[in-house]
Amino acid sequence: MTLTTTLIVLAAAAGLFAFGSWRAAQPADPLNPRLIPWRPVIIVAGVAALLMVVHLVNLMGVSTGPARTH
Repeated sequence: MTLTTTLIVLAAAAGLFAFGSWRAAQPADPLNPRLIPWRPVIIVAGVAALLMVVHLVNLMGVSTGPARTH
């Protein structure tokens, strides 16, 4: 994945995380139930953003994997 693609996916995941956090914080309306469970959306978006940050660090040259002794 290129740097541009990584940054786009990171921005989208961060935006979805922020939007989901805002929607989950809204008071519940018993007459109008939520159609989307926002907490799992927040978790998935947060994990995707974290993975993109790690990938971005890897693209910058930092090794984040296990040490190779070859």
